[in-house]
Amino acid sequence: MDLPLNNGNKKTLSRLGSSSRLSSHHQSLAGAPLPGKYKTFHQKKPERLEDVRYNGWLDAMKSSSPTCAYLTKDVGITSDDSYSFWMLKYPSAIKSFEQIMDLAHDRKMAVFLDYDGTLSPIVDDPDCAFMSEEMQLAVKNIAYYFPTAIISGRSCDKIYELVGLDELYYAGSHGMDIMGPVSSNLFNHHLKCVESTDQQFGEDVGLLQPAREFLPMIDEVFRTLVENTKDIKGIKVENHKFCASIHYRNVDEKDWPRVAQCVLAILEDYPHLKITHGRKVLEVRPVIDWNKGNAVEFLLDSLSGMDNCAGVVPIYVGDDRTDEDAFKVLQARGYGFGILVSSVPKETNASYSLRDTSEV
Repeated sequence: MDLPLNNGNKKTLSRLGSSSRLSSHHQSLAGAPLPGKYKTFHQKKPERLEDVRYNGWLDAMKSSSPTCAYLTKDVGITSDDSYSFWMLKYPSAIKSFEQIMDLAHDRKMAVFLDYDGTLSPIVDDPDCAFMSEEMQLAVKNIAYYFPTAIISGRSCDKIYELVGLDELYYAGSHGMDIMGPVSSNLFNHHLKCVESTDQQFGEDVGLLQPAREFLPMIDEVFRTLVENTKDIKGIKVENHKFCASIHYRNVDEKDWPRVAQCVLAILEDYPHLKITHGRKVLEVRPVIDWNKGNAVEFLLDSLSGMDNCAGVVPIYVGDDRTDEDAFKVLQARGYGFGILVSSVPKETNASYSLRDTSEV
């Protein structure tokens, strides 16, 4: 169910253009900034594959599900105590709700949500990461009042399949695949945007795909990863269109070096791709200056419908390292609220916290 890369009438887009609410409070994608030129740096290659221990990969893999050790070291306090201590810096968003509402008084709001670990619990099989009916209804209700977007590392098609709500904007592949309504003058301003007209409803749907030229490369790497890791028990490789994910959550830890070596060996032939680390997942992504933070900026500038987007208060809720890019954007702007979902203390650029998906 790939999205089209050029103009055309595609039924797959009708679901996102069908909601009357979408056009009522969601403005055009036109007027939002596009990514700049691609970065030209290259990944440093170790002399031998056995050197993966020295380039930090294994350490990063092991720390992808952080503990609170950095707080409890040499202090002698319990995990519960450390979490309470951590919440002094990152207070509960639930207990701080009135304060947040007071700060957002008389200003429009926009809501940005990660999916895995935020709307749905982290599970062993990514294909079984379903959010509850209660959560789906809550998201639907929020989208009725505020422009709402899901920003996920999954493909745009997959995240829509899991969420199933027409009222939302969807940004897949860590923001490299953004879908939403557009205006007819979009192409006069943004060459990276692609427009498709929905025949059934007569509404335009725009795609922002800043890494579009990397599609063949990602697909090639995905196929190679599947082939070269097929003998590693428990591994799962997914193609998220503009990135490839290697899940090692179910891989025995003694085989993690094999995972790292395999991925590193493949990427040696692709200097324009890089690896990022998530919660027990390695992600192969294009080396471009674009992440969830850029996606938030783009959507804020386009969804606000205002000359001064400072009139819109963004709320971003996420649990992963990749969400830190969005938290940093809100922090740099000096307004908005980043909310980290975490059951353990860890460093973050968010302002508030929630313990798990049940509190979201």
